[in-house]
Amino acid sequence: MKALNRKLKAYTLNELLIVLVIIGILILLALPNLMPLISKTKGTEAKLQLKHVYTLERSHFMLKSQYSSDLNEIGFEHERTIDEGGNANYRIEVVEASPTTFKARATALADFDGDGAINIWEIDQDQNLVEVVKD
Repeated sequence: MKALNRKLKAYTLNELLIVLVIIGILILLALPNLMPLISKTKGTEAKLQLKHVYTLERSHFMLKSQYSSDLNEIGFEHERTIDEGGNANYRIEVVEASPTTFKARATALADFDGDGAINIWEIDQDQNLVEVVKD
């Protein structure tokens, strides 16, 4: 009976809520500094996908002696994009293809850092990877 009446030391609900509010404020203060880092990290997705398209286009060129404007023809399987309920942040497309040249583009589907610019990357037959529009 004596053990039931004994109080345990613990934090009150008010103390826990105050700590959560302070953590939330600290996150809001740090978020603007982290946005460029988030944008740069998401840009890595575009670079990797375009390098993969380059490899597939080169393989297609070796087999057929020309580049293709059709991603399905070269064997590129695009993951579902964020606007389709998937995870891909960029839409990949071949914007020009001829027997001797090609250009593929990765266009961001969101403005990652909120500055109004949509990130765009391009790669060509010489593997020149360029950030056309910086986010």
